[in-house]
Amino acid sequence: MLIKRDKWLQYRILRKGSSLARQLPETQLLKKNALSKMLHQYESVVLKPRDGSYGRDIVFIKRNGANAYRIQNENNAVNVRDTDKLLKWLRKKNKGLRGYIVQRRLQLAQIQHKPFDIRIMAQRKKGSASAWNVTGSYAKVAAKGYLVTNVTSRPIPVLEALNLARIEDPSLLVKAERIALLAAKRLGESYPKLRQIGFDIGIDRERRIWIIEGNYKPDLRPFRRMKDSSMHRRILWYKKH
Repeated sequence: MLIKRDKWLQYRILRKGSSLARQLPETQLLKKNALSKMLHQYESVVLKPRDGSYGRDIVFIKRNGANAYRIQNENNAVNVRDTDKLLKWLRKKNKGLRGYIVQRRLQLAQIQHKPFDIRIMAQRKKGSASAWNVTGSYAKVAAKGYLVTNVTSRPIPVLEALNLARIEDPSLLVKAERIALLAAKRLGESYPKLRQIGFDIGIDRERRIWIIEGNYKPDLRPFRRMKDSSMHRRILWYKKH
């Protein structure tokens, strides 16, 4: 099966008959009814292009009273009234809504009032029978004024990030790695040639772990910038073998 960068397809693979369902924020294809339902159900949602990367074209929508919404795209925010005006704004901004998903927005743990998430690299050697291993991880903190963590200053070691966020439970990293490996195994069953996935893992304010998404062509540059160079070396070794 061709490895396809598609957040909707990935969500369905991970959710289908899987123990990972609890770790996935509710996600729907973006249609008017789905958006209205989710905005009624949750205070805040996030819209993502199905084939997007690097956090581009992501839109956050927050309910702002009975029938008003605050929309944030990158570091720009605008207020609109009622769902029809909201959809009109989105169509104009994004040249149509085809190819978008709507997802429950997670209330991520924060460092100095800025949300952060964790990138966990899972890799396996050549041959679909090979076991998946975690080969590296780091934390990404959103830049000031942004809600996406892709616009970030520098990668931080995960345990340091947990400490800065006053999360006194280092076992959360072990649990997050276990969830990433389960997700890698599931996706690897659908894509036998898949050998690396960079998972974005969120920890919410209740310390619950979530799979935000998996990236099949993850950016390796942040690992090069880490003080601990062993992760970068391990990742490159797996890419060759």
